Amino acid sequence: MSAVLDRPRLTVPVSARDHVRGPATAPVTLVEYGDFECPFCGAAHNSVNHVMQIIGDRMRFAYRHFPLTQIHPHAQQAAEAAEAAGTQDRFWEMHDLLFEHQDRLGMQYLLAYAAALRLDVERFALELDTHVHVPRIREDFSSGVRSGVNGTPTFFVNGIRHDGGYDLESLLTAVSAAL
Repeated sequence: MSAVLDRPRLTVPVSARDHVRGPATAPVTLVEYGDFECPFCGAAHNSVNHVMQIIGDRMRFAYRHFPLTQIHPHAQQAAEAAEAAGTQDRFWEMHDLLFEHQDRLGMQYLLAYAAALRLDVERFALELDTHVHVPRIREDFSSGVRSGVNGTPTFFVNGIRHDGGYDLESLLTAVSAAL
């Protein structure tokens, strides 16, 4: 038990500002700090989707940006693209596309994804060009640092950092234990 008590905690609780899937009344909240260009986050993306299918409405999932720009040159722009899609109510659709196409995160691809999602591409491009979503991404990143995030993906289950794996079995075990 003391191992759980010693683990870092989420310093900024999930709120209306977060991108969330699942009901607010769910007994378990899983938060991920991720990077769209991180191959480990790509693998975790599939695990999270499976856990959500299995657990259903008993879990909500929040995604926060933690772009590791020193090693992933497209991560920041991809995070901005997700936020720009979010202003047009398509955050999760863009989130999924970015993880499904991690090797194609250049501007021409981001614009193609925006068109495929039937976004206002001109508005989307302008938001990327002017970097209007950088403050939001920095807020996520800073909250991650304060919460003990030092790599991606990092998960929190009901506010406590999950120090296990991000494979299906590990995440499902952690979420089930929290139920």
